[in-house]
Amino acid sequence: MRILIANDDGYLAPGIAALVRACQDLGHIDVFAPEQNASGTSNALTLNRPLSIFEARGEGGLAGFRVVNGTPSDCVHVALTGVMDVKPDLLLSGINNGANMGDDTLYSGTVAAAMEGFLFGVPAIAFSLVDKGWANLDAAAATARAIVGQVLRERPLGAGAEPWLLNVNIPNRPDAAARPRVVTRLGRRHASEPVQRQQNPRGETIYWIGPAGDAREAGEGTDFHATANGCVSITPLQVDLTHHAALGRWREQLAGAVAARGS
Repeated sequence: MRILIANDDGYLAPGIAALVRACQDLGHIDVFAPEQNASGTSNALTLNRPLSIFEARGEGGLAGFRVVNGTPSDCVHVALTGVMDVKPDLLLSGINNGANMGDDTLYSGTVAAAMEGFLFGVPAIAFSLVDKGWANLDAAAATARAIVGQVLRERPLGAGAEPWLLNVNIPNRPDAAARPRVVTRLGRRHASEPVQRQQNPRGETIYWIGPAGDAREAGEGTDFHATANGCVSITPLQVDLTHHAALGRWREQLAGAVAARGS
């Protein structure tokens, strides 16, 4: 099996090195990672300048990392469309330094890297630690490896198989691999906190994006609820943002407005 691994914390992040080590027994691994931390870049592609790639060692001296001076989506896009000679069987993204749950998935570079692979027909999984700081990273990597094995047993890869996209959040626990794995839906957050104003050394006002809001929809069945109870959250994702339940109402309302203007 050939596996493409990416992340958004950058090629020197401990999380991607831990994921590579944990999955080495699965087959050939290609690593494409951003040169710098690219958290919060979502699905952005760099269109206003050329991209470059160089090889470097990751955290702990892991060799063979390809480093891209762009976003997580750039890394996967360039790998799949211009560098790799064979389409990978699987794409893994992470392990991210902090959770990607609820509304966070819209901003997450970790999820975006996995989604970019999914858009190209590659089954993909995004992995994140619930809390920042890399505590119990080895346990999280072992959990990620176990989940990959479990998913591949249930959803074998091969010609004609439909791609899938999973978002996994792992509690920072030494026993994470033994914790229940719960298939969840995305919760919702309150609006983010206001921007924080500061002055730079030249007296100019600068703005920092405020922290994410607290969870507001975190009931049973959500990713927030599962991780708060020490479980591993596994959320199947899709790309279709269409509000299907509202299509009929909008058709009636807008068709009526067009008819009224025509009369």
